[in-house]
Amino acid sequence: MHGTVQSWLLFALGSAFFAALTAIFAKLAVSDLNSDLATVVRTVVVLLVAVLIVSMRAEWQRPQELPARSMIFLVLSGIATGLSWLCYFRALEIGPVSGVVSVDKLSVVLVVVLSVLLVGERPTWHVGLGSALVALGAILVSLPMSS
Repeated sequence: MHGTVQSWLLFALGSAFFAALTAIFAKLAVSDLNSDLATVVRTVVVLLVAVLIVSMRAEWQRPQELPARSMIFLVLSGIATGLSWLCYFRALEIGPVSGVVSVDKLSVVLVVVLSVLLVGERPTWHVGLGSALVALGAILVSLPMSS
C-alpha cells in the first residue's frame, strides 16, 4: 500500500473512532445539559485543542499570508460545521444515539453527490454501490426497534 494512501486511511480510521466516542460522550452530556450549550462547550474545547496542536507544531501564519479563497471556504466550512453540530446535539438530546449517528452518516452519500456536482469528481461503480449500501444501512439502523 502506498504511504500516502496508508496515511490518509490511518487518519480516517482515527476520525471514525473519535467520532464514535464523540457520539457516546455527547449523548451522555445532553442528558444533563441543554444541547445548544453543550455545543458551545464542545466548540470551545475543539478550539483550545486545535490552538494547542498548531502551537506545538509551530504552524502559525500571519493572517495576510493566508490565501483569500481558502479563508472564504474555511469560513463557510465553519458555518456548516456549527450548524451540523447544533443539529447533531439536538438530535442526540431527543433521539436514540444509534439512530442519530446512522442518519448522520448519510453525509457520506451527500458528499458523494456534492463531490460530483461541486468538485468534479467522477464516481466509480463501487462508490455508487457503497453509497447505496450506506444509505440502506442508515435506514435500517434508524428504524424503530420492535418490542
